[in-house]
Amino acid sequence: MNAEAIKRSLEGCGLRCTAQRYAVMAFLMDHAGHPTAAEIFKAVNRVDPRSSRATTYNNLRDLVKAGLVREVAVEGRAARFDAKDIRHHHFICDRCGDVEDVDWYDVPRPTSGSLGKRVVRECQLIFRGLCAKCAPRRAFREAGRRVDHKTV
Repeated sequence: MNAEAIKRSLEGCGLRCTAQRYAVMAFLMDHAGHPTAAEIFKAVNRVDPRSSRATTYNNLRDLVKAGLVREVAVEGRAARFDAKDIRHHHFICDRCGDVEDVDWYDVPRPTSGSLGKRVVRECQLIFRGLCAKCAPRRAFREAGRRVDHKTV
């Protein structure tokens, strides 16, 4: 996404395009992974040392509220942020905490009576388990334990 497109997307959501907010959005658009707020602050601060930690965190909050950025909650770890404009779900590794994109598919809506008077803003599907890097290590350790039990 180029500079003008970022500016239009911010203004289209009612947000001013400040230098700091632009830097946060540009970093997220160019970043392949799902960085934490601290990682975003460090990256933005390298480019513009005038940006404070509070400003970065406030900009992330505003971008999430505006729907331009998604916050991915990772149990027991820092939240991660994602500004990809392609709809997708996430997979979170229980061991290393990596957050990976999973292709989008429609999730059935709950029946109207099951939600009561709740109003749904969005629905995120998060898969949890072991990523491709961690799953083989677990299988190797479990195979070793099985061997140990047989020999003992």
